[in-house]
Amino acid sequence: MKYNFISNTIFSKLIAVAFFLGGLFGCNDDFLEEKPLDFLSSENAYSEASGIKLGINGLHSYLRDVLYYGDDAIVYFYSSMADVSYNGENPGGVTYEVLTPSNNLFYKLWQNMYILISRSNELLLYIDGEETTGWDSPEQRALYKGEVLFFRAYAYRLLTSFYGDVPLLVDAVTVPKTEFVRTPLKDVYAQVESDLLFATQHLPDPGKEEEKGRVTKGAAYHLLSEVYLQESKYKEAVEAATHVIDDFGYRLMTERFGATTDVFKTGDVFLDLFAYGNQNLSENKEAIWVAQFAANLSGGGGTGNGPQGSNVSGGGGQNNGPRRHGPRYYSLGNDPAGYACILGEFIDGKYTGYSDTLSRPVSWSRPTYHVTHEVWASDWDNDIRNAPHNIKRTYYFQNPESPYNGQVIDFSLWGSYETNGRNPMKDTCNFIYPYWIGKVGDPCHIQAEPLRSGGGYTWKDCYFMRLAETYLNRAEAYIQLGEMQKAADDINVVRSRAHAKPVATSDVSIDYLLDERIRELYTEEMRDVVLRRTGKFLECLRKYNDNPQAPGMNVKDHNILWPIPQTEIDATGGTLTQNPGYN
Repeated sequence: MKYNFISNTIFSKLIAVAFFLGGLFGCNDDFLEEKPLDFLSSENAYSEASGIKLGINGLHSYLRDVLYYGDDAIVYFYSSMADVSYNGENPGGVTYEVLTPSNNLFYKLWQNMYILISRSNELLLYIDGEETTGWDSPEQRALYKGEVLFFRAYAYRLLTSFYGDVPLLVDAVTVPKTEFVRTPLKDVYAQVESDLLFATQHLPDPGKEEEKGRVTKGAAYHLLSEVYLQESKYKEAVEAATHVIDDFGYRLMTERFGATTDVFKTGDVFLDLFAYGNQNLSENKEAIWVAQFAANLSGGGGTGNGPQGSNVSGGGGQNNGPRRHGPRYYSLGNDPAGYACILGEFIDGKYTGYSDTLSRPVSWSRPTYHVTHEVWASDWDNDIRNAPHNIKRTYYFQNPESPYNGQVIDFSLWGSYETNGRNPMKDTCNFIYPYWIGKVGDPCHIQAEPLRSGGGYTWKDCYFMRLAETYLNRAEAYIQLGEMQKAADDINVVRSRAHAKPVATSDVSIDYLLDERIRELYTEEMRDVVLRRTGKFLECLRKYNDNPQAPGMNVKDHNILWPIPQTEIDATGGTLTQNPGYN
């Protein structure tokens, strides 16, 4: 039988070192029961509430890694398949032309989400089991169940957006099974709603969670609002978002806070939101759910005691935001005078070639012109989100031996591209372009690999969810309901914090909202999901993605949904059917 991620219960070890349980010589009938006692399994690891908690830690860690770590990190990679960015290193290499049922790069989303579902269902089996002991109270059991259901709902919400009808698994698969069929969307959504409604009732209020990074009622209501938007249940989306906005003490941060180091000599509250160490502060009332990272720990990630401290996936807990979003400045070569453009940091008697301000990016997500310029045009100088310390647009030669040292890097200095031997596409798509350094970077705070200025990774915590997005979610629902004044009010809450001019009610539209989401949430939101639910996926891709080698990413109408992986179809003997356009 072919391996198939739906039909296999995947259990990852919760502790790095296996242990041996001794003392097995007592004369007890239980001794005759065949239970694995000398190695970790779900049966013995989840037999007590403490083990269940470790399993939930694993869900946190796993989701964190698939969203933010690796070449195919979901938050970053899938935005490069939307209207906001493209692969700057290889613009023609990752487009919709290679979105096929057999391409493993796109298989990862299906694989990762069903692993998350499998692990969640296994935990639920033991949470509901009478034999599981060590509970402090029925409330603790319900809380843990709510947290696991949240993760399962999160996975199905993404699967339904990308694939449409998908197999719905709500029980642990304990024996091999291949007879899977696609469940209608309405039935999957009904289960997701049920899971999240349970979570909203049994998760703790914000501020009462056991550790930083655990999910709360606020996170459950935020996710529920997005599910309702995806279902076109706009009144319900308003109600869910309103719970987040009104009931838990959240508020947008409007004054400077935390211990931000203004590397560029200027700063503001928007910079503070993303500065190292500020995401988990009790004074930060905007954070709803925060991904936890930490460098130089065993396994590479988490806070040790925190929910993402147990690195179940083995991936490392690194955030590759700088590597993905920043320009590959260190490959510029020589300046017009023949000297290296960037010498980098001086360590151990030599220059590294890398700047500790910029780290070591690769430019896998080069923002489109719409993102770098058009959305800012009407309020360029006022909107703090466009400030130079938040978006780096100017780069300088750095070589004391060169006459160009300290000057702004301007490609016209090399003369005409017809004669200077440089590649204009590499210069502007790969080497130099606007970089959201305040959000995804961690300037002058290298925690690992100093000779490569961090290697393109950061270990600062980042937001799974924050209140600004909740306001924009509710505004989206109001627009769909035709309540434009209420939508304008919500959008202007976000714009006011940014010192941007308020939007007039007459100017409010889905298009305006999508632009506002770019201004506020670029590098944070899953853009594909938002475009699909607003009905703007094909239009925005074709209008705004200016990939020089594949305009509009060569998207076809059927690419609104992704193909079901061929390996899964084969493993089910064809009972799992393919999406239109991919046969």
